[in-house]
Amino acid sequence: MNIGFMQGRLSKIQRGRIQSFPFENWAKEFSLAKKNGFNLIEWTIDSFNIDKNPILTKEGIAKIKLLKKINKIKIESITCDFFMENPFYKKKYNLNALEYLKKILINSKILKIKYIVLPIVDFSSVKKKSEKKKLIENIKAFEKFIPNNSKILFETDFKPKENLIFIKKFNSKKFGLNYDTGNSAHLGNSVKSEMKTLYNYIDNIHIKDRKKNKSTIDLGKGDFDFNFFFKFIISKNYSKNLILQTARSKNKRHLDLLKKNRSFINSFINEFKT
Repeated sequence: MNIGFMQGRLSKIQRGRIQSFPFENWAKEFSLAKKNGFNLIEWTIDSFNIDKNPILTKEGIAKIKLLKKINKIKIESITCDFFMENPFYKKKYNLNALEYLKKILINSKILKIKYIVLPIVDFSSVKKKSEKKKLIENIKAFEKFIPNNSKILFETDFKPKENLIFIKKFNSKKFGLNYDTGNSAHLGNSVKSEMKTLYNYIDNIHIKDRKKNKSTIDLGKGDFDFNFFFKFIISKNYSKNLILQTARSKNKRHLDLLKKNRSFINSFINEFKT
């Protein structure tokens, strides 16, 4: 398995948000990642100045390809926060998320990105049967736009059994799940139940920690059972990515905290692999 980080975690907090695209610093994150032993970044794209996000422009894509090559950095996944911020299956939204999703899928082929993560949580949480029906019908229509060897991954707040029923409605070769450790703790879910029920559908994992119904906090200080989690995925020979989507540093030492979080993960990996 490979440990990467969510884009922006090596930049200052912008607009008071724990996660947002780092317009001023995004290119520098590549060299900073390389210097500190990271070779994997998960791209993020939110609604703010979305049309200026490099992954949506011809010039930006060229620069991304160059930075990947120079710094030997991989981008294998994108978290589409704009989708969460503009849920088309609800009554009120300001941006056509489906239009941008199509553009992302097209450009993902150019950049050889494997996973396009659609968060269906928080503001975009599905509350009604009509919303779920509209979501499923519309996203299924995007299957034809998904590049070969790529998938759309859903990150949901459904309980394990409901999540299983949901993902089984889609073609498993083109759709899967993104598992979020912090959201699991926040929802009070059983990681044992989630892994037993959903593991075979999980293609990407976000690592963070939370207490039930609380915000993201430092790894190990929340309610998520990392001991069971790592023991389980290592027993299954999990070989995909772990993305640090962790809490931000209170004293603005974001790099130091990111490295500390990587060590936190490696301590479990080293324990259960021996």
